[in-house]
Amino acid sequence: MDHLVYLDKKAKELDNLISGKKSMIIRGAMGRKMPYGRVEIGDILYFVENNGDALVKAKACVQDVIFTDKLETEESISIVEKLQPKLRLDNRLTKRFAGKRYLSLINLENFRTVDPFKIDKSEYGNMDDWLPVENIDKIKI
Repeated sequence: MDHLVYLDKKAKELDNLISGKKSMIIRGAMGRKMPYGRVEIGDILYFVENNGDALVKAKACVQDVIFTDKLETEESISIVEKLQPKLRLDNRLTKRFAGKRYLSLINLENFRTVDPFKIDKSEYGNMDDWLPVENIDKIKI
């Protein structure tokens, strides 16, 4: 399964992945929302920055994934703090994810940049920062 994953440009998430400082992606919510329960070891993640250019610039394979059970606020904050060396979140993203009841934590392997390509998201009415696309070639322009 291929997934389209938006990275925060201001937090330099893509830059941190490219430099090797960051090796884990996090998503969190008060309920079980995407990608909770929908990512598996071996899935391929394609990365695009949230700067409006809609260019996929990198990809990686899912090495490991953890979906937490319902967490108390303190537990969630503790997990995010403990994993910060892999996550490399800025203050804004730390505030966004720490304290959420459900966390999706995705370890990456075989990260590499790709020749940038555009995508067509018109089939995805509900835009989110994580889209399971099944096969990236279906949305590649």
